[in-house]
Amino acid sequence: MMPNQERDQLSNRSNGNDPNVADRKNGDIPGATVVERTRLFGGILPADFTGICRAARVKGYGRREMLHFEGDPVEQLILLTSGSAKITKLGRGGEEIIIRLAVPGDVLGAVGLFSCGLHCTTAQVFRACRTLVWNARAFKGLVERFPGLHQNMAAILDEHLRELEDRFLEMATVRVGPRVALQILRLLKTIGRPVNEGVEIALSREDLAQMTGTTLFTVSRLLSAWEARGVVIPRREAVAICDVQSLRAISEEE
Repeated sequence: MMPNQERDQLSNRSNGNDPNVADRKNGDIPGATVVERTRLFGGILPADFTGICRAARVKGYGRREMLHFEGDPVEQLILLTSGSAKITKLGRGGEEIIIRLAVPGDVLGAVGLFSCGLHCTTAQVFRACRTLVWNARAFKGLVERFPGLHQNMAAILDEHLRELEDRFLEMATVRVGPRVALQILRLLKTIGRPVNEGVEIALSREDLAQMTGTTLFTVSRLLSAWEARGVVIPRREAVAICDVQSLRAISEEE
């Protein structure tokens, strides 16, 4: 259960009382070119795209802000247009487990909206986000009106399911070193950003351990060994990858 203060904060945002909501004037859609390229709008006609976006609110969220909590009713559907969000579930002992990192183009709340009406996971901003937010009932109406939206959401969710299947298979069959390397390579494609040393992923060792089904100690040991080989540079809440080819070779080790 979440603290009442946090629930009240989320409730106010859902009702539109969030000072971070960006007002749209004259029907403009901020960052329309970027939004139009997201997977949700693939194949949607320009006129339809404009109408769908005008039914949403444009909102910004800061790092660590909560988007929704596991078990709460789905009151809105969120499309990330920039930044990233951490999607988690709670284990039996109350420990937080990272399911995935949502990135621009991902839709939050779709699974619950079209199934049980409740959020299946908790979503928290990982890197400051810009979003489009639709009222849940209004979005259901849009999906009925524009079947392409439903097809695109299904494709996005299918991609997430395939990734989870791959990670489950890796945890059952792949040794921990190659498994961690595989996950870092995935993250390079989604949240990697260029730095002087190569490419950096802003993810803590604890987060990486959660995503690969291992321990903080093991991840720290692996990163230290790879640092000695010049493959990575571990940081407090990030890892810089200096030699992608060597990391890929590690991921392919038997």
